[in-house]
Amino acid sequence: SIGPEYTHPDAVVESNWIEKDSGELNTGHQTAPRWWSEAFGDAELDRLVSMAFNQNLTLRSAALRVLQAQQQLAIAFGSQFPQQQQATGSASRQEEITLTFNQYKLGFNIGWELDLWGRFRDQVKSASATLDASIAAYDGALISLVSQVAQNYVLIRTYQQRLKVARQNIALQETSWRIARAKFEAGEVSRLDLDQADSLLNNTKASVPALETTLQQLKNGLAILLGKPPGNFNALLIQEQDIPVTSTSIAIGMPQDLLRRRPDIRLAERQLAAQSAQIGFAMTELYPHLTIGGSIGTSAVNRSDLFTHDSRNWRLFGMFEWNILNYGRLKSNVRLQDALFQQLLVDYRNTVLEAQGDTENAFVAYLKSHEQMAFYKAAAKASQQAVNTASIQYTEGAITFNWLISILNENLQQQDLLAEVRGSTATDLIRVYKALG
Repeated sequence: SIGPEYTHPDAVVESNWIEKDSGELNTGHQTAPRWWSEAFGDAELDRLVSMAFNQNLTLRSAALRVLQAQQQLAIAFGSQFPQQQQATGSASRQEEITLTFNQYKLGFNIGWELDLWGRFRDQVKSASATLDASIAAYDGALISLVSQVAQNYVLIRTYQQRLKVARQNIALQETSWRIARAKFEAGEVSRLDLDQADSLLNNTKASVPALETTLQQLKNGLAILLGKPPGNFNALLIQEQDIPVTSTSIAIGMPQDLLRRRPDIRLAERQLAAQSAQIGFAMTELYPHLTIGGSIGTSAVNRSDLFTHDSRNWRLFGMFEWNILNYGRLKSNVRLQDALFQQLLVDYRNTVLEAQGDTENAFVAYLKSHEQMAFYKAAAKASQQAVNTASIQYTEGAITFNWLISILNENLQQQDLLAEVRGSTATDLIRVYKALG
């Protein structure tokens, strides 16, 4: 073999995570493969992920590309053996001048280009690495699918929760509206209080259709991920459930684990290995190709004489081909394949860097959103208590309706914001697992 010997490329990998000292990140263990079950413990999510495994069309397409790569490898492997193997036979009747006769022939031909320079072995190496790359691409599609299903599911639960918050606040505001109307009819307050109550109530009611629109769009998107028409999926997830609770501790392993686990890194490395073999294949074009072969057969004018000693014939041959006057074309092709290899090497190292940055970004987003959620929970609890107190005080005439309106509006925003942050914390956790590969 005259081609380059491929070795696994080096890449800059940090020795530890930036957030290594966080109590919620466990670098001593790696993430479990079925992370969605461990992180959320939601039976409905488990069921949806299983459905996606079996029915998602993008994943099926990626699997078929793996099958194609398998057959390409089989074809390349077969090229190492005699390339021409042919059985022949013919029967004819012909006339020459005044003579008419039959002609019967049977034979077998074989031709074999010897793999003197590793030409066909390089093709096998390239096809084998391409198969590995297609498997990495399949793994990447699988990870992306699980992440998308989990994110859609969390967002569906988030918007269901936001709708619940909006309807609860509509009920509170309707109570305040009735109080304001009773006070107005009793002559205790001006028409202004009733108009303000009416404005706040209708604004809150107007938010419901927008939330319902987004919720339906999320359901439609999830249906596509499950390989189903949206109409068939619409009856699912009607029953409201709370937003999945996120895990307080994540097993993340070490940065070096990304090289083995992230499909995009493995894909880039395997593409590099496949291209390395292409350099060797291009180099073999600079040298002569030697082919040996032969044929054996029988020929007779009578069928009964086909297998007699006198009708047999055979031939052996050896030949070589050498592209001598190629005007630098073959050398230029070697340089081209090497330049493609160098580009893929740079792409591989860049993929490793981007993977580390992607993971670090996912860590910090999750940790900070977890901190935010604790503050928003306290704020939402205080806001709800303020509504209860303000409603009593307004009924007793201790405060003006302006105060009550302000507190009701703030409570709606605070409860809705808490639902949003709970959902975003869960989706940030999903991004962590996706970034970890």
